[in-house]
Amino acid sequence: MSNDAPSRLGRLLYGGILAYMALDGFKHNEKRVEVAAESGVPIPEVLVPFVTGMLLVANLGIVLWKYPRASAGALVVFFVATTPVIHDFWTMEGEERQGNKINFLKNCALLGCSILLLEAAAEED
Repeated sequence: MSNDAPSRLGRLLYGGILAYMALDGFKHNEKRVEVAAESGVPIPEVLVPFVTGMLLVANLGIVLWKYPRASAGALVVFFVATTPVIHDFWTMEGEERQGNKINFLKNCALLGCSILLLEAAAEED
């Protein structure tokens, strides 16, 4: 991936916003653990902070373009593992369904970007 201004700006927007979301996740860890437990995630009190930390570190790697394959790969794993479990809108009704459907689709778009970043990082090797 080039280090020109558009590439840096794109990585800053993508990785920076997701890193911010991870920091916000740490601030609201109890609620996230509760949601994960309700969704059937095993040992959510361990896994939620772990994947939140993984999200933070991976996105800092994307912003700085350090260890880009590992960073983008971690993002792919994060979105593939969490999206269908936490945003299972097809099991919900009403406003809850609509909100989770929006978040599911948003995460699918973010997954798509992670796959593109993974491809760009692989091309550098």
